[in-house]
Amino acid sequence: MEGLTQGRIVHYVLTEEDAGKINRRRIVSGVVSNPNWPAGAQAHVGNYVEPGEHYPAIVVMTYTNASHDRGTVNLQVFLDGSDTFWAEVIDFGEEPGTWHWIEKA
Repeated sequence: MEGLTQGRIVHYVLTEEDAGKINRRRIVSGVVSNPNWPAGAQAHVGNYVEPGEHYPAIVVMTYTNASHDRGTVNLQVFLDGSDTFWAEVIDFGEEPGTWHWIEKA
C-alpha cells in the first residue's frame, strides 16, 4: 500500500475485545492513593473506551505480501490516558479491528 511506512500516523477502530482489555487494566481516579495499592505497581489511568471508537495510532511494523497487499501493520494506539494499546497484524479497513488513513476535517 503506497505511503504506508513505519512512523505514519493513522486511525485504529477499537473492537469489543480491545475495549474490554483496555478498560480492565485501567483504574478509577483515587485508587492509587489507596494504602492497599502495591508499592511500585504501575497504574493505567484514562477515560473509558468503547468499541467502534477511532484512536490515533503510529505504525510500528508493516507486513509485505507479494501476492496481496492488504496494508497489514502493527500499531501503537494512543489512548486518552496514561497508556497505549498494541494492536497486532491489523488490516486496512473501516470496521472495528482495522486501521484507516485519518479523515480530513
